[in-house]
Amino acid sequence: MTGCTDDSDGSSKSPAKSHAEPTKTRPTHDEQKLGKQVKEALGTQAIDDSDPLFVESGLERISDGIHTQPKLSPGTRYELKVACAGKGKIELSIEGGKPGHQTVGCDGVPATQRTSGSRSKLQIDTTAESGAVGMVGWRISKIEK
Repeated sequence: MTGCTDDSDGSSKSPAKSHAEPTKTRPTHDEQKLGKQVKEALGTQAIDDSDPLFVESGLERISDGIHTQPKLSPGTRYELKVACAGKGKIELSIEGGKPGHQTVGCDGVPATQRTSGSRSKLQIDTTAESGAVGMVGWRISKIEK
């Protein structure tokens, strides 16, 4: 297949070829490294399922956020830890139990909240603030009596 272009100034010069520099496709933030940082902050890098206090944990991209409804036993006290590593901040929203909203910096330091299980479902969500990138994780554990 051949083609031609119409040169509006009538010159017969061929257009200059662009020589783009090769680019690296490495992501700006290393998700694996940031995920490891979140797991270490939450103590979930080596969870033993036989731990009677452990309830659940997870790890997500900040852009995807946390959206979970853990099943918590009424009358039992729990500790929720949320940590974010990367750049920016996230909004943490907890509905049911002890509702609340909190801004969490993505510096790898966990935010901790305590709540009690109730008949209503606990809903935990996070939303990335503008420009936030990285990984976010959570851990829910029972509190020893």
